[in-house]
Amino acid sequence: MLYFTWIQQPMSIRFSILPVTSYQQNCTILICNKTNKAAIVDPGGDIEIILKTLTDENAIPEIILVTHGHLDHIGGVAELASKLSLAIEGPHYEDQFWIDALPSQIQMFGFPPCEAFTPTRWLVNGDTVTVGQQKLKVIHCPGHTPGHIVFFHEESKLAMVGDVLFNGSIGRTDFPKGNFNTLVDSIKNKLWPLGKSVRFIPGHGPISTFGEEMKNNPFVKIS
Repeated sequence: MLYFTWIQQPMSIRFSILPVTSYQQNCTILICNKTNKAAIVDPGGDIEIILKTLTDENAIPEIILVTHGHLDHIGGVAELASKLSLAIEGPHYEDQFWIDALPSQIQMFGFPPCEAFTPTRWLVNGDTVTVGQQKLKVIHCPGHTPGHIVFFHEESKLAMVGDVLFNGSIGRTDFPKGNFNTLVDSIKNKLWPLGKSVRFIPGHGPISTFGEEMKNNPFVKIS
């Protein structure tokens, strides 16, 4: 399976985006340049690809971060956490019902067997998580799911937004406890204030910037 090459963030972090599962969900490996310690964000599956990338880059896996509880974002979490003895941080506790439903979801959608899990730490708005010497801010952005969170690295102006926002679109809101107005409010009131220059890694598809989406995204553009 193909994956995006490393994109360097001077003196702070670098990252790689690995499309995993049949849904081509973006699993991000985020590495602190000072320590080479890594966070694995939304490991939805294809564990062998994730492990190979960590080895190839001499990265030291330190933590698993989860944006929300949908199957394609969490299918590999339990196995990876067990195999590498990693803590799991996120999502917000309001997504617990999605994680608990994982065994039934894999049968419904034909995913490989995987286990539900309990995060080491549920995250709430304003929390921070640490990767090596880097701090990520936690922003609660409900709407796609009630417990969806975004991870933001202020120094490099990089956000990992899961399925809140895409290049040219936004997340679905027709799932249980989804809400269109809540999602739009999350984007406009919590993400846009971070600035137009922020680059974001979505849960699917190519990266973009908040400025580009403010200008052209038909769902949340600023007129």
